[in-house]
Amino acid sequence: MNDFGLYIIITDPVLPYTKVAEICVENEICMLQLREKHISDRELLQTAKKIRKITAGTKTSLVINDRPDIAILCNADFLHLGQDDIEYDEAKKITGKNIKTGLSTHSVQQAKDALEKNPDYIGFGPVYKTPTKAKPDPVVGTERLRQVLQFSNVPVVAIGGIFPENIDDVLKAGAKNICMVRYFMETKETEKRIKEIKSIISNYK
Repeated sequence: MNDFGLYIIITDPVLPYTKVAEICVENEICMLQLREKHISDRELLQTAKKIRKITAGTKTSLVINDRPDIAILCNADFLHLGQDDIEYDEAKKITGKNIKTGLSTHSVQQAKDALEKNPDYIGFGPVYKTPTKAKPDPVVGTERLRQVLQFSNVPVVAIGGIFPENIDDVLKAGAKNICMVRYFMETKETEKRIKEIKSIISNYK
């Protein structure tokens, strides 16, 4: 799998879910994840299906967080699993070969363990302190990110507390795939900010 640049996670957005999805498709965001832990299963599936209608046939792949059942039901492209989610091998029994899988990692050892499972990509972070999760993982920093980038044989998504003021350090560490959650979700200027960050990332290629 090739590097994909900007990775967008939709979680509690200021704009409607469908509007964010439309913006991502228009700006050719390769990876768009739906991550909502505090809505009902029915609402989650309905939202996933609406987003899928928008991304179908475009350059934007839909990623479903945590839920292999929802990924199957909405015909997602990817499933993303965290350290506390269903085991990778168990999830694969549900999703089969048609849905690719990414794994979250929060330490160098977790990254090494994850790569043994042959995922399609891994997330690594939080690079910086972030309140996005109820129980945040310890900060990994850019030096550990650099280490993981050196041995990973799949794309690595740098995530956690990344903003315009520190993204240069993340890119200098070698990251080619960046995920920023709050910067895109807590604003109505999502499209403007996506264009800004895409431009910054492209300057490092």
